[in-house]
Amino acid sequence: MEKFFLMIFVFVGITPLAFGEAYIENDQKYVGDDGSLHIVGEIKNDLEIPLNQISVLVTLFDESNNQIATKETSSLVNTIMPGMKGPFDLILTNGEAKVTESYSLELDYKVSSPKSQVIDISDSELSRDNHNNLMITGTVTNKGEITANTVAIIATLYDKEGKVAAVSKVHPEPDYLRAEDNAFFLVSIPDKSQTSQIDEYTLIAESEEYAAVPEFPIGTVVLLVATLSAYIGITRFSGRIITNLISATNLK
Repeated sequence: MEKFFLMIFVFVGITPLAFGEAYIENDQKYVGDDGSLHIVGEIKNDLEIPLNQISVLVTLFDESNNQIATKETSSLVNTIMPGMKGPFDLILTNGEAKVTESYSLELDYKVSSPKSQVIDISDSELSRDNHNNLMITGTVTNKGEITANTVAIIATLYDKEGKVAAVSKVHPEPDYLRAEDNAFFLVSIPDKSQTSQIDEYTLIAESEEYAAVPEFPIGTVVLLVATLSAYIGITRFSGRIITNLISATNLK
């Protein structure tokens, strides 16, 4: 009887504390304006622990379903906190891009130590310049107690079907923020063929020391078409911040 109770104790002791899974969703491929092939998507962390060293293995197939090659790309978000996402973008510019008909995806990652979620995007705005390039501008704030280094802004744009249409990553200048400091950022998305399909987007900001606050989603958007000079002078449309969720007023 004593052995029986001991076995029960050991079993309970080794039961994993993390539930859920990490997986890839909303992926698709598209050909950019420069002829390069993009395979994009996002990693969703439904585990109860942060993830880092996140990579996506992409196996390419031709129209006869013959394997061409296996490529590796990384999440644009270095640390994906529980319940959050990180986009990826594999770009092919050689002969493999011309013969790739389909692909398969595998996810690899490591468990990360928790980070404080204090790098916050307080507002953003979507517009086009006089060359019809899509731009997202906004303000990022360090709400932590120490300087945030290598601050990055990651934009994920979605089409009407909810698939990832394009992704972009930029570092503000300077790319560090002292405690309670803020900085202006500009994210450009040059693929005009992809940006014409955009229905909504999300923004994430992070640094070496800190993770992002819960995602900054913008609902269905109507793009402002204007010249760059007119864009600079335009009054930003307002949003209402509710627990880091900003619902922006559509521009018409």
